[in-house]
Amino acid sequence: MKFQAFIGIDVSKSTIDVYLRNAGNHKVFSNDLEGFKAMVEWLMEILGQVTHDELLFGFEHTGLYSELLMTFLNSHKFPFTVIPGLELKKSLGIRRGKSDKADSKDIAEYIHEKREKIKLFEMPSKNLELIRKLASYRERLVKERAAYKTRLGEYQKIYGKEDFEVYVNSHKELIDCMDKQIKKLEIEIQRLIREDQALSRQYRLINSIKGVGPQTAVIMIVLTKGFTSFQDWRKFASYAGIAPFPNQSGIFEGRTKTSKLANKRIKSLLTMCAGVAIQYNTEMKLYYEKRVGEGKNKMSTMNIIRNKLVSRIFAVVERDSPYVDVLKYAA
Repeated sequence: MKFQAFIGIDVSKSTIDVYLRNAGNHKVFSNDLEGFKAMVEWLMEILGQVTHDELLFGFEHTGLYSELLMTFLNSHKFPFTVIPGLELKKSLGIRRGKSDKADSKDIAEYIHEKREKIKLFEMPSKNLELIRKLASYRERLVKERAAYKTRLGEYQKIYGKEDFEVYVNSHKELIDCMDKQIKKLEIEIQRLIREDQALSRQYRLINSIKGVGPQTAVIMIVLTKGFTSFQDWRKFASYAGIAPFPNQSGIFEGRTKTSKLANKRIKSLLTMCAGVAIQYNTEMKLYYEKRVGEGKNKMSTMNIIRNKLVSRIFAVVERDSPYVDVLKYAA
């Protein structure tokens, strides 16, 4: 698609800074439906005969602050792309100073520069979006519960279980409450998955792999948007920070290692899955023991297993059939 106008938007809580690259114009609007309508009118007034599908909007995903804008653009069929913050930051290089106006201009320049390769954003299904939000909320509750458990354990270790009864009971009640809320969220996520035939199928296929649990299956579905946003498992492995990259320059040849630029949430989950796999998946256990027995690094071996699990997750979804443990049938 040949775009005629490139609009960079810096999204904040109450306002959006809009920069039209074609004319070098900048204006601030409220971050609500009235502001979005005013933005479109302003753009059309400047651009004249340009049709809505010839406009390309670009902005960073800022959580709740940008979701209303995404919904508005999608409902009115405006092409737009959501740029990862790290990708944009790396492309800009060294900068001095910062302002919302400058950020919106940088975004406009970025999408113009990448116009031939830009990937338009596709809104996930309603069920998938609800699952994403609930899974994110569940993760926050799990972290908060862990923090309360840690504080309670430390207090009891120092002062004893019977001291300061109000403090101890308050923590226990909060932990119990969060246990119940986490369970409710998990039940609702499962209900939403069952309602969607494609997501339900993917969920069952992923869970057929020994070592991969329900929460990892949910997060994999969410992060890949139902396995539509990554071309293959290797690209996802790079996104998750488990793909090894060479470290070589001239005559120097360093150790091949994974990148620190990663989605740490899925990387952590995959690490736990690998740990479970080498205990309960016969094939993975034998592979781990063989490599470690040969003197290979334990962490690099664990990383290979993480990659094997991701590869299998993508494979079972792509071929639409459960994983088969062939060692189970070996003589």
